[in-house]
Amino acid sequence: MNKLLAALIAATFSMGAFAQAATPATPATPAPMAAPAAKKDMAAAEPMKKAKKAKKMKKAKKAMADKAN
Repeated sequence: MNKLLAALIAATFSMGAFAQAATPATPATPAPMAAPAAKKDMAAAEPMKKAKKAKKMKKAKKAMADKAN
């Protein structure tokens, strides 16, 4: 009787293990399409930022020269 009960319990656990769904394979993630465009936009904006900074510096130097006089 004990052997029968042990076999029944073992069978229940083994059926439970087989009934579980296998984990699906993770699909390969495609390369982001927006990244190259974003880099291109950033590269185009870089000279504009430098120009604005240079203009601010020129104004600041002019203001300091006016204060000194």
